[in-house]
Amino acid sequence: MQITSRDNSLLRQARSVRDGKVREQIFIEGLRLAEEALKSGLEIDAVIFSDEIARKERAAEVIQQLSRVSTRSASVSEKLLESISYTTTPQGIVLLAARPSDTAERLSADPGSTPLYVVLHEINNPVNVGAMIRTAEAAGASGMIATKHTTDPFSPKSLRGAMGSAFRLPIWYGAEYSEVIAWCRSEGIESVCADASATVSHTDIDWRKATAVVLGPESTGLSDDEIAIGTTDVRIPMHGEVESLNVSVAAGILLFEAARQRK
Repeated sequence: MQITSRDNSLLRQARSVRDGKVREQIFIEGLRLAEEALKSGLEIDAVIFSDEIARKERAAEVIQQLSRVSTRSASVSEKLLESISYTTTPQGIVLLAARPSDTAERLSADPGSTPLYVVLHEINNPVNVGAMIRTAEAAGASGMIATKHTTDPFSPKSLRGAMGSAFRLPIWYGAEYSEVIAWCRSEGIESVCADASATVSHTDIDWRKATAVVLGPESTGLSDDEIAIGTTDVRIPMHGEVESLNVSVAAGILLFEAARQRK
């Protein structure tokens, strides 16, 4: 297969997007995520696929649909696709899509609803970030806020962990922690901080109010100063000598307790 200069230019762009050098676009890899992007109505800028995956019936149908809505498409060899892949084993298809809006305006709740948000503060593991996005959607959260020093929720690894939820869940990314807490206060939203040393159990508060679940860094959790400016703090009771839970597990427990009470 002959590769044109146009294809080479597209491959260079894909590497730049993959490496986070082009903020306006996101890098989506794999057939399952490509299908989710298509269903979610993302603005697809380009589709790059291997000649091998194009011979498979399901993939061929998805590629055809993507080619109709994207600006550019290119069929390349497995070796060339490997050169831009984020994963160890290429997934056969890569999309470049317009980055969804990630400003505070995305979080405007439906009139009459009681919002439930999750705030990720300085969470640096993209696998955890992706898992929490997926969990937030599953628990019926209204949206997510990721502070300035949190891993980008639209990075390739976060997107893979979110399994398509990042395309649907409203996300505000990049604000300072103090700005987020001030925004919650101005919107009448209680900020409930996860704190292993809190005296109140997570099952003993009323989650039916407008609430933001606030979770801190994996290694240290929220600082005393960060907890102090929130509305309240809660702990998840644990047995044995366990000091803390994985942050994505903690997020799931808190969010589903909120969902249980609201139901």
